[in-house]
Amino acid sequence: MTEVMTSIKKRLIACPTCKQLTEYSLDNAYRPFCSKRCKLIDLGLWASEQYAIPVEMNVDDLEDNLPTQQ
Repeated sequence: MTEVMTSIKKRLIACPTCKQLTEYSLDNAYRPFCSKRCKLIDLGLWASEQYAIPVEMNVDDLEDNLPTQQ
């Protein structure tokens, strides 16, 4: 009987919050973060609008609510 051995290479990535190396796998419930703490820190930054997705502004889309000068 032949035993088949498979070698699974663990993929390590840097945690986006603290930069600690952490395993990126289904076993890590907080991936890509290393811990619940780092995941919550990142969520807090999004919630406080310290992160934002850049959007190109179009002048025509802006509302003209400025009072007119006479």
